[in-house]
Amino acid sequence: MISRAENKRVIVAMSGGVDSSVSAALLKQKGFEPIGVTIKTWTSGECRDEKSKGCCSLRDIDDARAVARKIGIPYYVMDLSSDFKEKVIDYFVDEYFAGRTPNPCIECNRTIKFGILLDKARELGASAVATGHYARIGYDEGLKRYFIFEGLDLSKDQSYVLFGLDQDQLSKTLLPIGELQKKEVRALAEKLGLRVFDKPDSQEICFVKTSYTDFVRQAAPDRLPGKGPIKNKDGREVGLHEGSHEFTIGQRKRIRVTGTDPYFVTSVDPKQNTVVIGRETDLYSDRMIVNRLNWQLGPKKGKVLIKIRSRHDKTAGFISKLISDYEAEVTFEVPQKAVTPGQAAVIYDGPRILGGGWIDKTMKN
Repeated sequence: MISRAENKRVIVAMSGGVDSSVSAALLKQKGFEPIGVTIKTWTSGECRDEKSKGCCSLRDIDDARAVARKIGIPYYVMDLSSDFKEKVIDYFVDEYFAGRTPNPCIECNRTIKFGILLDKARELGASAVATGHYARIGYDEGLKRYFIFEGLDLSKDQSYVLFGLDQDQLSKTLLPIGELQKKEVRALAEKLGLRVFDKPDSQEICFVKTSYTDFVRQAAPDRLPGKGPIKNKDGREVGLHEGSHEFTIGQRKRIRVTGTDPYFVTSVDPKQNTVVIGRETDLYSDRMIVNRLNWQLGPKKGKVLIKIRSRHDKTAGFISKLISDYEAEVTFEVPQKAVTPGQAAVIYDGPRILGGGWIDKTMKN
């Protein structure tokens, strides 16, 4: 759906990678007036680091600028580093100290790319923001609502990270490569002479250079909880840890407790600075409470499909209770492993996103 914008001026969020580069080129071919923008998300010192995985590294900015020049569109670097720190970095750190496991990519999409950048697009007289996500936008004529559905290349599908977009954001979003396979995107880039055609895909979280624990430790040294107890499911202390913020559900690393079978983290209590461990069978949950729901199409009675991690297959279940417009109890047909508070739970009807929210707690029958 890249032909619906009446005003043809469009902001393209260009990371310097092949996907956003081809998105910009396709829009130009379709008669749009794309303006390339790279969002500077970090400090000047970080951006000078050639090895930085962030979208504002010198190499990435240079690649994006070269692509814009090649396809003949205007290009700018927009400094949103203070907004990024407030809305993404601070959220990321806060969640770990709250005993939850964050997903900063979702918050970045909701608040930065399709939030602040969309506001900037309006100021520039643009009608929409385009990105290189592997997902598609649909419109339900009966409900008169926009929604995200899976990209054609399911191995690269990124619909999960776009569940948080509201109707205004969705109506002003373009996803030009959603109908393409990754190999087709690279082939197009090579055919167009774009130097990023074989550039490796970015991995993990863009602003974390080493480990999440190192990042949190450096970002908030005054908030570190220090050593605390590791307990078994019966409440008996069986070991010590260096801080509950270093643990997430399903984790095996840093559990210095020996046994005949491996132990896993089954819960984290940040108020008591306590980590609870158990066996693999203790990781399975039948139900979960999902809050801060954002409905794109609305809840559905009967069977739905649920995704509890970005790179996780959808699983069957149903919405067992609508607690409010923004909170629901969701039940799995088959118990799921390591359902993690702080992660997103996205609810699908086939390939279409009905809505999604954040896992608050899990339950077992």
